[in-house]
Amino acid sequence: MAMVVKNNMSALRTLSTLNGNNNSLQESLSKVASGLKINTAKDDASGYAISERMRVQIRSLDQATQNSQNASSLMKIAEGAVERTVDILRTLKQKAIDAATDTNTDDDRATIQKELDQLIDQIDDNALVTFNGKYLLEGSRAQEGNAVVTHMTNSNLATDTASGSALTALRNRNGEILEINTGDKVTVSFVYQGKTYTSVMTSVASSSAFSDIYSMLNTAENAGTAVTAAGGGFAADMGDPSNIIGTNAAGKVIYTHDGSTAITLTASTAGLEGQIAGLSISVTDSEGNVKKATNTALDAFKTTIYASNKTADGTVSFQLGSAANQAVRVGLMDMRSEALGLKGSDGTTIKLTTRTAANAAIAAFDNALNKALDQQTTIGAISARLDYTASNLTTSSENVTAAESTIRDADMAKEMTNYTKNNVLLQAAQSMLAQANQNSSAVLSLLQ
Repeated sequence: MAMVVKNNMSALRTLSTLNGNNNSLQESLSKVASGLKINTAKDDASGYAISERMRVQIRSLDQATQNSQNASSLMKIAEGAVERTVDILRTLKQKAIDAATDTNTDDDRATIQKELDQLIDQIDDNALVTFNGKYLLEGSRAQEGNAVVTHMTNSNLATDTASGSALTALRNRNGEILEINTGDKVTVSFVYQGKTYTSVMTSVASSSAFSDIYSMLNTAENAGTAVTAAGGGFAADMGDPSNIIGTNAAGKVIYTHDGSTAITLTASTAGLEGQIAGLSISVTDSEGNVKKATNTALDAFKTTIYASNKTADGTVSFQLGSAANQAVRVGLMDMRSEALGLKGSDGTTIKLTTRTAANAAIAAFDNALNKALDQQTTIGAISARLDYTASNLTTSSENVTAAESTIRDADMAKEMTNYTKNNVLLQAAQSMLAQANQNSSAVLSLLQ
């Protein structure tokens, strides 16, 4: 090779190698310092894109997990309020049973009434529970629905019972005659707008038993005022038994629990304004003795569709996934005392001041308790689902994190090996560059 001084190619080539080794060392330092084998897109363009998408998914799953935990907290608050209402309803039924016995005087019943009024007021307080400023149980969180009437179904009468069946010919589910005789006294009572309405008739060999009962229901009075005059009452046609009870506020067809036929009574007015609660039918013989076996079958009208007002969609939506619309929607029923049939729109509370009123109240509290328990069951089921959802989201986040780690995390042992190698090569290149630069000075010896 010729001896030149202008272009020291050995030094240039060594410098290029030195720069390359320096770049490799810097990359190794970056990977060792960050713990990542992909720090920028130039390290691995496709791997970087996949990893970034996974990071977005991980953060989304983690937020969805937080959402599910927040949703669980909301449901726990709602469940606690309903649980307190259930406790109160149990106490109210106990008080009604107490008031229904004649060992109590009217003064005793008045004292019980004072306690009842306070407990009903507490039910309204329970319904005003909030989460993050949102009311939960005062009706604003209900599903969208139409106004519906109260439906009360009796599944204890024979399946061939029709509205035209004779009162004296009624039979129970097992086909046994109810033994309602001519001269027996039939008493019906129910609660409407917080007031107890009552009607009494003497049994005759009627060819239209439920027409007679229907007539009693709509002429039932409270303090001399008939329920029809007060704007309530029952629908004009009770109809024959069906497999179908009716349609609820959500438009869902409701069937009898066992799929067999049953008599259903319906209120005449839709919404809470026409809500009927606590229907009670009692039969006594001519001597005043209660016919318990008869009443077991006849006095078995239970609310199967609860009255409700027309409502807009106020359901609570919980976003529980990393993609759009992966949500769970929950409707919470109105748990105020009026919606439970314990209070009228004018603030009148259900009364226990007489034995008859107390018996009607027992049935009303049973209906209210069933509604509250139905809501509690729904909340419990959603809460359990949220727990499973949170667990699933946590597992998904862990798995995606593991996959992202495989793509992006550095193998520290391998990177330290590369770092050591690149460091040694850099030092060797530096030493050789010094030698290459020294070689050019040898030309000066020719000038001596």
